[in-house]
Amino acid sequence: MIHLAEPGPDIDAHALRVVRAVHECGSITAAAAVLGFSQPAVSQQLKRLEVRLGLSVVERVGRGVRLTEAGLVLARHAVTVAQAIDAAADEIADLQGLRSGRVRLVAFPSASATIVPSLLARMKQQHAQISITYLEAEPPEAVAAVRENRADLAITFSYPGDRVDPHRESAHGLLVTTLRPDEMMLVLPAGHPLAAGHAEAIDLADLADANWVAGCPRCRGHLLDLCGRRGFAPRISYETDNVAAVFGLVEAGIGVALLPALAIESVGSRAGVSVQATTGHDQRTLHAVTAAGADRVPALAATTRTLVALLSAARDAARDAARDAARDAARDSALGEVETAK
Repeated sequence: MIHLAEPGPDIDAHALRVVRAVHECGSITAAAAVLGFSQPAVSQQLKRLEVRLGLSVVERVGRGVRLTEAGLVLARHAVTVAQAIDAAADEIADLQGLRSGRVRLVAFPSASATIVPSLLARMKQQHAQISITYLEAEPPEAVAAVRENRADLAITFSYPGDRVDPHRESAHGLLVTTLRPDEMMLVLPAGHPLAAGHAEAIDLADLADANWVAGCPRCRGHLLDLCGRRGFAPRISYETDNVAAVFGLVEAGIGVALLPALAIESVGSRAGVSVQATTGHDQRTLHAVTAAGADRVPALAATTRTLVALLSAARDAARDAARDAARDAARDSALGEVETAK
């Protein structure tokens, strides 16, 4: 004999949307405007929900309202429900042959000038029917945007051993896909003794006495960790998160810096700056963050596949360029030895 579970409270997706809107807007009137309904319609929806639950969902606070404990529970689960409904809608649209969709993309600043334009161009070429919007944010904010259903796909990065890595606890329940490594490079004035004619990687310890240009306290942890491993604390004399400003300061000869290759690519090369690898071949890792089940949403799956393919091609091109550069350097060295022998 099969025993059916007792039915739970009667909660529908529309009611959850209303509760979430009230929570985010702080008033029934504002929630009604966001939802496109009249204020009385939203009030009636809330009253019907409270009758079905047997619990109050909102309570008056001055001229506004706030959610009760029961209302907060509903608002918390509304995000997950909204994601599931969006996923179902996209899949049904694909089955109907509409093959359309929308993707809300978020990424960090240096990706804005490198990865994002290439991705948008490729998507326009291959999937013009997919609508993509873009917002710039650092990894912690980007991961939070995906968790709170304010974004569908986040391009992020992490450093080895970062104790505040947003891809740990804050990404619990989300899907984090590793894209590729992003090598950390030393940025030196062109006339620096270690840069002049220097084809080899540089040991960070050789810059122990240098003045360093670094980012904000939250962003400089990797530099401090790497230098600490080499036995010194960098003397950070200049602070900026603006990559172009970092290049300007280095080019002026008043400091050195450690930057990801992608950040360096975002500002291009400068005659007064030398970019060198480190002996430790230090790097950070690029990631794509989506909600669990994103592969079942056609528009989002297509965007993620395109992103992975794009970065894979870029990695192969960089590897080929490095190989050609090494071959040319070896050839030039051999020719130099021949000339010396003569």
